[in-house]
Amino acid sequence: LKSVLKQENFEETQRRLQNKALPKGVTALLHGLPGTGKTESVYQIAKQTGREVVKVDISQSKSAWLGESEKIIKRIFTDYKEYAKECAITPILLFNEADAIISKRKEITNSNVSQTENAIQNIILEELENFDGIFFATTNLAKNLDVAFERRFLFKIEFLKPDSFVKARIWQSKLPELTETECRTLAASFDFSGGQIDNIVRKKEIHEIIYGESVGIDVVTDFCKSESLQKNSGTRIG
Repeated sequence: LKSVLKQENFEETQRRLQNKALPKGVTALLHGLPGTGKTESVYQIAKQTGREVVKVDISQSKSAWLGESEKIIKRIFTDYKEYAKECAITPILLFNEADAIISKRKEITNSNVSQTENAIQNIILEELENFDGIFFATTNLAKNLDVAFERRFLFKIEFLKPDSFVKARIWQSKLPELTETECRTLAASFDFSGGQIDNIVRKKEIHEIIYGESVGIDVVTDFCKSESLQKNSGTRIG
């Protein structure tokens, strides 16, 4: 995907697709568990290909005023197209955490909310049908994706939790003061995503600022134990 978005490849791809009467835009769905690097990957690809990212706050696109949401969504695509014309190279349009607007469509009811959400989805489907820019969407809930959207995404990339070896490397890169053995132990003991490991590092930094003392493996392990809301101990009832 990164190679396609290198400018020389992107221009050639658009020319060839257009010559074959195919949609020439590049659309990608990044899906997987939280904290696995979906959004960060978009920014890294943008950085490495020299592109800007136009990020859309999905929560603010769903207006409480009836009919306004549809106008907002339409304007997002219109504004993106106008802005892309001003840019030297095509920017990336990012719908981050897009679950709310690309999930399965609601059954037709008298509910204004359902009608509005369906109308929003219809607008997005229509816009993506002939989209000629670069569009990324991230979601934690790909299973809830409406089937009509599957065809609109040229690339569908799943982000998995890192395996034990990769987790150990993440621990080592984030906390280089730990030994390799300590990093392997943390990786084997806690099934954390990269985002969760970042949380532990942040707690360590805060602890050292407040208490003025370096944090060792024992304290890091305690932070890890308190990170997950799901506890392994205890008795299940029912």
